[in-house]
Amino acid sequence: MNYKLISQQANISERQIVATIQLFEEGATLPFIARYRKEATGGLDEVQIGAIKDAWQKQQEVEKRRESILKSIGEQGKLTPELRDKIEGVFSLTELEDLYLPYKQKRKTRAILAVERGLEPLAKSLFQGREASPEKRAAGFLNAEVPSVEDALQGARDIIAEWINEDAEARARIRGWFERGGIISAKVKKSKQEEGAKYRDYFDFSEALSRIPSHRLLALRRGEEEGVLSVSISPDEDRVLGSLNRLFVVGPAGGQVQLEMAVKDSYKRLLKPAIETEFAKMSKEKADLEAIQVFAENLRQLLLAPPLGQKRLMAIDPGYRTGCKVVVLNERGNLLEDFVIYPFDKPAQAQRRLQEILVQYNTEAIAIGNGTAGRDTEDFVRKLLMGVDNGAEIEVVMVSEQGASIYSASDTAREEFPDQDVTVRGSVSIGRRLMDPLAELVKIDPKSIGVGQYQHDVDQTALKNTLDTVVESCVNLVGVNLNTASQHLLRYVSGLGPALARNIVDYRAEVGGFQSRNQLMKVPRLGAKAFEQAAGFLRIEGGKNPLDNSAVHPERYAVVQEMAMDVKATVADLMKKPELRSQIQPDRYITGDIGLPTIKDILAELEKPARDPRADREAFAFDEHVRSVEDLHQGMVLPGIVTNITAFGAFVDVGVKQDGLVHVSQLADRFVKDPNEVVKLGQTVRVKVTSVDLPRKRIALSMKI
Repeated sequence: MNYKLISQQANISERQIVATIQLFEEGATLPFIARYRKEATGGLDEVQIGAIKDAWQKQQEVEKRRESILKSIGEQGKLTPELRDKIEGVFSLTELEDLYLPYKQKRKTRAILAVERGLEPLAKSLFQGREASPEKRAAGFLNAEVPSVEDALQGARDIIAEWINEDAEARARIRGWFERGGIISAKVKKSKQEEGAKYRDYFDFSEALSRIPSHRLLALRRGEEEGVLSVSISPDEDRVLGSLNRLFVVGPAGGQVQLEMAVKDSYKRLLKPAIETEFAKMSKEKADLEAIQVFAENLRQLLLAPPLGQKRLMAIDPGYRTGCKVVVLNERGNLLEDFVIYPFDKPAQAQRRLQEILVQYNTEAIAIGNGTAGRDTEDFVRKLLMGVDNGAEIEVVMVSEQGASIYSASDTAREEFPDQDVTVRGSVSIGRRLMDPLAELVKIDPKSIGVGQYQHDVDQTALKNTLDTVVESCVNLVGVNLNTASQHLLRYVSGLGPALARNIVDYRAEVGGFQSRNQLMKVPRLGAKAFEQAAGFLRIEGGKNPLDNSAVHPERYAVVQEMAMDVKATVADLMKKPELRSQIQPDRYITGDIGLPTIKDILAELEKPARDPRADREAFAFDEHVRSVEDLHQGMVLPGIVTNITAFGAFVDVGVKQDGLVHVSQLADRFVKDPNEVVKLGQTVRVKVTSVDLPRKRIALSMKI
């Protein structure tokens, strides 16, 4: 393992790299390392630790491929000490493959056929610049398979072309030209103009590959995939050929002509297609990574959206023809009642029913899905509340329905509500995602939540791995109530996973709930390592030990007990009384494996145990005069909610069922590189309508008001 290389790539000290990788090798998870092993890592955060993990895994791939290449060349009897040193001295897959290329098993190429016809000596003589009269030399190689001088020279050039293609220096030079001056171009395919109208901007397109934004490159590749566009990448051919000629064209003038022909053939037939494929793959991977990072940041913001908290709740899934599906949930999100109302056909009956329910269950908030009939249902509910005692105290919130239908038809929903239909399950999901977005959204495939860009075009394995990491990070940042969390939430807790999450839920049902974290050790198949990784992220409200409802890890309980003894108090008193905590001298508790970072974390947690890191909710209401795209006109200033963030801007819901786009150039009165510098998902903003395209239902907005 090349720790020094990883250190240089991540700009982190080699000591920190070694310590972090050792923790991963011991089975530690990223959230656990970031939160509870700060002394070992030198205080690295999750992003830095994640970068180390990625680099470590890539190095493992390189080492595995290196071993395979050494074995293959060794079996061919061609592994010289010099070649072994070269192979062991490179640390990228590209360089490894270049060194291996001459030894790879090949199909029958033109060069191989030429070698079989006895033309390799002629090729060597030409390649070494020893031929002033190639035609005269070639005449000595004629036979039944090589009937003419031109056939002999062509065969020699084929062999040389392959040697040039397999030359590591030549490939490095071509990569340099592609990297510095590669132009990605697109043309519309014949007779595809009408079918591919949505790609009109790319019918005759070119841009420097090094500068093209990820969303444009992914759009190009999607157009290519759909058979609308022809896409290519090329550097300046004359400059590339000049560079190759300076590398390979030597010797007398007569021989140089043959070498220049071989160089041009090698580049156009072998080198350019191979390196173009490399750069097409690399640029796609880079664009994928950027798009995945946009999706990941959006998902993080969505999962960490402010929760309403444990309140008695009514949730409504709006509808015109089929009516509104209503559910009532208790403080823990359990379903108490469900029914259907028809506020647009039978308003009086619907009003009486809702009023009865509001009083019966002492409802504290109402969640309304933002789909079809959402705004009209919100109007109906708000008017109804005007005639209800304490109606002004009941919060009404529009909630995104994205993914609710996916959840309602899932195995998870059927397992939770086997006796309810999909409409009831969907309404429950709307209500629960207001109470606790994180706990509910983990049950839905992130790709169905409605954030991100080009999520179906990027590498799906990379996308899933990244999004799983984001979910895991968010779940462990917030912490999980061990006695109320669903199996789906528990599976993302550090060190657990689906099987242990199921075992915890089953054990919890059997014993009636956990009284202490130590009780986790009684869960089947949950061993010491899983306990170490998970315990600090699990909370027990009202348990025997108050520290069980904090982020203090059980391995550090003794330190807290020592602190309490030193100030002659109980642990509970220490957590309640700031005057006691002020007496603590942190340096007294530093030992060989417990440093100041851990002591500071413990003291911060004692001050605010089980604190929720998520922000507080903000009240919001759309403009009551705006209901559809037709209501919009240029110059209007409206309230809105940021619903999606992409590399090119932010989408904002202004209450007309069609989100508008605030282009990145319209986010602020200054240059903005990343929209996340200015806006966050779910943020309330004021926007100005700059244009409305009714036929295409496109709304352009600006935050430059």
